[in-house]
Amino acid sequence: MSLFRTFGSLAICWAVASVATGENWPGWRGPRGDGTSREKHLPLSWGREANVAWKASVPGRGHASPIVWNDAVFVATCDEDARQRILLRYDRTSGKLVWRQVVLESPLEKKHRLNSFASSTPATDGKRVYVTFLDRDRMVVAAYDYDGNEVWQVRPGTFSSVHGYCSCPVLFEDQVIVNGDHDGDAYLVALDNATGRTVWKTDRENKTRSYVTPIIREIDGRTQMILSGSKCVASYDPHDGSRHWIIDGPTEQFVASLVYNGELLFLTAGFPELHMMAIRPNGHGNVTDTHIAWRTRKAASYVPSPIAVGDYFLVVSDGGIASCFEARSGKRLWMERLGTHFSSSPIAAEGLAYFTSDEGHTSVIRPGEKLDIVAESDLGEPCYASPAASQGHLFFRGEEHLICIGR
Repeated sequence: MSLFRTFGSLAICWAVASVATGENWPGWRGPRGDGTSREKHLPLSWGREANVAWKASVPGRGHASPIVWNDAVFVATCDEDARQRILLRYDRTSGKLVWRQVVLESPLEKKHRLNSFASSTPATDGKRVYVTFLDRDRMVVAAYDYDGNEVWQVRPGTFSSVHGYCSCPVLFEDQVIVNGDHDGDAYLVALDNATGRTVWKTDRENKTRSYVTPIIREIDGRTQMILSGSKCVASYDPHDGSRHWIIDGPTEQFVASLVYNGELLFLTAGFPELHMMAIRPNGHGNVTDTHIAWRTRKAASYVPSPIAVGDYFLVVSDGGIASCFEARSGKRLWMERLGTHFSSSPIAAEGLAYFTSDEGHTSVIRPGEKLDIVAESDLGEPCYASPAASQGHLFFRGEEHLICIGR
């Protein structure tokens, strides 16, 4: 951010105002967990050098997304040779590595070739940063302060999956909630954010691997924590883990998070069958036969989560086919190829959606009746992690670098 240094005190004042009015990106898919940003004037285009504020090397490998809180950027990674799972803090303005902490040293688990050993995006509340990895067959959740000191580390349950591990922490009030869907005694668990003590733990009866991060919303006069996975879609009360409603299926395994546009929930999944559907979230009990607003199967995604932008619902399949729907009716407005393969999930700001392929190519799309590509850019390296948007900048975790896009 040499611009700040060049223009002295005027730029410092602008920076302070930017921090005050911009958004932090505190966890998986940002402040609302759905990929949406309220930032203004985010970059639309960049190149390998053009419009790049800084580029910092990231040791190890991983697919966890960066998170941002004021001047701190956190990234989870894995040194595969040393078998170490690591939490990194970078300085937001310069890209300098501030500290590196080994969270866990353990044998590498079995995983899918498209997964990594550091796929769970951390979460932060501005005081502590929370991160989770797998230690053989046990889930590990740890909290660190902003100086890099470990506050606590716990193992709240078992986790077994032939595809590896990914469970992004979700913060709610004074709790850290993690999803333990796996091929065994599956569960959701809430931990006290100050101590790591288990507050509540809820069984997931279908006992099938899934990797979905819940979203939490106030809907129908209730606080609802909603996720797909383990052969169902379900809503829980995050205060105590009790269940509001459930939909059976529509398939066995899930990765993509749901999104909510204020009226409908939207799902895309999964394995062995692909499905997309819209759900009315005001039910009680089993609502399989009553609360599905619309559904389709063509060009659904398994790994990339979808995005809701105004009156539109957008998704890109793992194979690179993007679709735009009328959110309320489910009418598909267009379906076009954007690339060869996608792992990351899109973000949206000011009515535009950003889609980034595994090759590091980003298409900025204006939703509407026809495909409208506003800009296209290339990072110069592969990218499997979803981007973050904060304080006027975009942050990409490429295969080798953490890249800050913007002035």
